[in-house]
Amino acid sequence: MTHTDQLPHLIKMANQIAANQPVEFLGEEAAVAAVAEHIQKFWAPPMREKIIAYQQGGGAELTPLARRAVENI
Repeated sequence: MTHTDQLPHLIKMANQIAANQPVEFLGEEAAVAAVAEHIQKFWAPPMREKIIAYQQGGGAELTPLARRAVENI
């Protein structure tokens, strides 16, 4: 995967991680923390840097939960 096509994949992965959080059981704050922790723990630093930069630029394609999680990394 080249650097130019990695961002769409990272967006998709962040949204999938967020979608798999049981917000109705965890509550929104705990779900945000769980997504942020997952990304922090399992994504390589360059991947985190790309998604953070994307979020800081507006993060239009991130779901609200994913966007908040990336803000908390």
